[in-house]
Amino acid sequence: MKYFFSIIFSLLLSIISIADEGMWLPHLLKIMNQEDMEAKGLQLTTEELYSVNNSSLKDAIVSLGGFCTAEIISSQGLLLTNHHCAFSQIQNHSSIDNDYLKNGFWAMNQKQELPNEGLTASFLISIEDVTDSILPSLSNNMTEEERNKKIRELSQKIISKKTEETHFTARVKSFFGGNTFYLMTYETFKDVRLVGAPPSSIGKFGGDTDNWMWPRHTGDFALLRVYCAPDGTPAEYSEENVPYTPKHHLPIQLDGVKNGDYTMIFGFPGSTDRYLTSYGIKSALEITNPQIVKIRDKKLSIMKEGMDADKKTKIQYAAKYAQTANYWKYYIGQSKGLTRMKVYEKKIALENDFAKWVAEDTTRVKIYEEALPLIDSAYNINSEIAINRTYLNEAIFMGAEVMYFSFRMHRAISQLSKEKDLKEKQLTKIKAEAVEFYKNYNEDIDKKMFKAMLEMYYYNVPKEQHASIFKKIENPLFGTKKKDFKYYTNNAFNKSIFSSKDKFFKFIDYPSLSKVEMDPVYKTLKSIYDHYLENIYEKRLAVRSMLNKGNRLFIKGLQEMNRNNNFYPDANSTMRVTYGNVGDYTPGDAMHYDYYTTIDGIIEKENPLDEEFIVPTKLKELYKIGDYGNYADEQGNLRVNFISNNDITGGNSGSPVINAWGELVGTAFDGNWEAMSGDIAFEKSVQRTISVDIRYILFIIDKFAGASHLIDEMTIAPSRNEK
Repeated sequence: MKYFFSIIFSLLLSIISIADEGMWLPHLLKIMNQEDMEAKGLQLTTEELYSVNNSSLKDAIVSLGGFCTAEIISSQGLLLTNHHCAFSQIQNHSSIDNDYLKNGFWAMNQKQELPNEGLTASFLISIEDVTDSILPSLSNNMTEEERNKKIRELSQKIISKKTEETHFTARVKSFFGGNTFYLMTYETFKDVRLVGAPPSSIGKFGGDTDNWMWPRHTGDFALLRVYCAPDGTPAEYSEENVPYTPKHHLPIQLDGVKNGDYTMIFGFPGSTDRYLTSYGIKSALEITNPQIVKIRDKKLSIMKEGMDADKKTKIQYAAKYAQTANYWKYYIGQSKGLTRMKVYEKKIALENDFAKWVAEDTTRVKIYEEALPLIDSAYNINSEIAINRTYLNEAIFMGAEVMYFSFRMHRAISQLSKEKDLKEKQLTKIKAEAVEFYKNYNEDIDKKMFKAMLEMYYYNVPKEQHASIFKKIENPLFGTKKKDFKYYTNNAFNKSIFSSKDKFFKFIDYPSLSKVEMDPVYKTLKSIYDHYLENIYEKRLAVRSMLNKGNRLFIKGLQEMNRNNNFYPDANSTMRVTYGNVGDYTPGDAMHYDYYTTIDGIIEKENPLDEEFIVPTKLKELYKIGDYGNYADEQGNLRVNFISNNDITGGNSGSPVINAWGELVGTAFDGNWEAMSGDIAFEKSVQRTISVDIRYILFIIDKFAGASHLIDEMTIAPSRNEK
């Protein structure tokens, strides 16, 4: 019995306020976290962290493109983020003659800074609780579809009222499974330029081998700048635009960090699933994760073969390979972590306790008794279709690039206007999109990908769920069926208008919707997708409907069951604050990891024959003479990375690590391998955030790149070390 309740207690602690864990909404810090933050070392007021009417730390934090975080580090709109967050932009500006991925890029004045079409920087203006404007209009008698429709309707009214006659944008986001709603208002800038980036041998040092691992020695940073119209408002790229003057920028602290130091991280974490039930854990471990790993394994091998054979291809596919590899490794680690932590068993114990609590009161029974049965039913149905959906996403829409491109082009061409001028504008846009697509397209790699993904789909998705297109691959031959994926692929690519830039642009001169619909590549995707829509999609909707309702009731019940605890919501790409401490850790028996790494480790890892561990000549020269400038620690060493127990996830990449006084000490870029299950269950003893030490960043900018003019525009905070 004692063991049972210890399990329940430990799991409940994973979703309520405890040290280090939690992605907290900044506007609630004062009432929920202030006392705890101050006890851990915070020297600022919560008003200095988040304020609507006054300058505060939140005004220096940026949602970068909706996929990463960045921070303002100067009064001239200078942005600091991760190298991997700016990777696509660095790649897009690269060529064989100017390979910024290999050599790095540094603008020595603002005129040299490079524009990035489509990249945005969004600042949070305010957060408002609008729950009372939405919940009273919802009822338990509504279907989930009716409920969602009503939420969208009410949200749009709220947004329109908030943004009327302003240049702001806004979103209503649901929290705690749809039990709470907040209005987030943003100011979004559309002119964000590349300022500086180290070579990949620094920004991506360790590559896929070191990804998600500690110890780490990666200078994962890049610099951008936000530009605006002369009046300070957001504007599309223009030579007339000027650097943005922020409400707040983060001062730089060169003291570094010590073991136990207080740290805060502001950012826009993408998603977590801390309230996931045992049913979801089982599905992830047995179905989803293994299949994703298997599919991505194949994708990576195909890309790597092509990249190893050709320098141009290596540049073209660098970002694609990195994106694929990142979560391939993640899902491997997540499964291991969930198993090691016995999360499934703990979730079952919690659910049993929840069911017992519900059964003790007739009112609770009326409200909550269907919560877990709904979730159970949803996952039972999902088990029949999960593999199909996984392969549709990973192998078809995210497999051969030409597949999804044909899908997008079909949609674009079907919407062509009959009015001449408008049609010309639409075609210009299509051509620009095609130029961008074919810039990083390799037909040989994509052909291999097409064949491999179709083959994997065929042999892994249940036969009764196969689309009719597979009958064409099963060619009758001498009375038997020969599954000739190679023949089918070659035939499709030979005849397709999408398989090369030349063929597509010949087609687009005389666009025809019927020609797209007869294209063998498009027909392949359409057959598989249509079959999914006709036979699987309705089941998927039923699963989502049951899960949404079941999870909403379950989370609401947990909150009621533990009224005195502060719960934090799952991440959903809204601004969050996490706080904790710098700290070493013990990942396993007889193992101990220190809390920081130094440049010594870079030299120790050097391998000129392995592209992941090449060390630039200039960095070695600086190391040899020990020229670290003002960026060395008290012992004269140059620190590279450090770890803290802050609670982060995807989307936090590029987030600032801030000390107790609101000063920048590092930039977060990764989590550790032992805690890949962290999106589902936080493991305090081993979960760590890996960050670049701000002193290493400034060292690279100053000593390595010779871009000291960028240092000059930053604010260096006075030392807080005792004399």
